[in-house]
Amino acid sequence: MPHNSASRRQFIKNTSATGLSMLAIPALVSSVFAAQGLKKKVTIAQDDIILFQGDSITDAGRKKDELNPNNPGALGSGYAMIAGSTLLFQHAGKNLKVFNKGISGNKVYQLAERWEKDCLALNPDVLSIMIGVNDFWHTLTNNYKGTVKTYSDDLTKLLDSTKQKLPDLKLIIGEPFAVTGVKAVDDKWFPAFNDYRASAKEVATKFGAVWVPYQSIFDKAQRTAPGVYWTGDGVHPTLAGSHLMAHAWLEAVK
Repeated sequence: MPHNSASRRQFIKNTSATGLSMLAIPALVSSVFAAQGLKKKVTIAQDDIILFQGDSITDAGRKKDELNPNNPGALGSGYAMIAGSTLLFQHAGKNLKVFNKGISGNKVYQLAERWEKDCLALNPDVLSIMIGVNDFWHTLTNNYKGTVKTYSDDLTKLLDSTKQKLPDLKLIIGEPFAVTGVKAVDDKWFPAFNDYRASAKEVATKFGAVWVPYQSIFDKAQRTAPGVYWTGDGVHPTLAGSHLMAHAWLEAVK
């Protein structure tokens, strides 16, 4: 313990600052939703099947040979696992089943190629999709020729066919995000990547999906800690970044 009044005051000041920091992130997330007028939430109901879909951000090293729901290995180590396990904890009496079927490197057309097996066959009640980073990133690194129109058209087609087969589906769309100035994300990303973000939001609005504004949340989180604290390469979240994403996702459900 501090042994004089000056050090005691500093101890109290540091402890208070830590407490404020702990409270800051939930408040930060809520403030972004409020600022954007995002009030709509998905209701988690009895016996719901919840499916997370996307690319490596969702995949997060999941064990693809583990096919049962609510399996720790099958949910990976990222935001889907954190959000999914929180749902299971908060709604213990609802018999929820949580799946993660994200695959690293995927673009929208690759989701479509595996959609029957990795989505429709599971008959989800809640579908959460976060896709789009690779649809842009691979135009810079993998000689992919798709455009923002390709992305928008592919995502619209995929969701249209999904809603036709699952008309009561509750849909959540996560905003593609990139943290500029951290390794992979440089000036080449902008302003072009912003068009993909805008396109994703337009598609979400068209299908009445609940929107998770990840870009704004990561931008605002950098007031608390630098970008490299939240993502190791500008795209893939750190442990803290995964928790930030999960908290944002949970803000979109009730």
